[in-house]
Amino acid sequence: MLMLLSKPLSRLRLTGLLEGSTLLILVAIAVPLRHLAGYPIATKIMGPVHGLVFTLYLVALVDCISGGAWTSREIARGAIACLIPFGTFLNDGLIKRKIAQAEA
Repeated sequence: MLMLLSKPLSRLRLTGLLEGSTLLILVAIAVPLRHLAGYPIATKIMGPVHGLVFTLYLVALVDCISGGAWTSREIARGAIACLIPFGTFLNDGLIKRKIAQAEA
């Protein structure tokens, strides 16, 4: 596991999947629990968790970009991916390709 997290692209991929998952949990579970079932604690917990993972994703993205070998389009795609639902899941293919290029 530590070896996986030692590479910037691997960290970006992991945080991207976590960011997408926490957003999905927040929107699909926590928000309905708050508004339909009257449990505001759900968003009070998941909101900050998602915010932290969102911030970690941005840090990992900047770390990867600073290493070079990213086009302007890839940078924009990585930045926009965390702003739209399921964007980081869709962007996972780009990150997998970049990992494969780096290993080749």
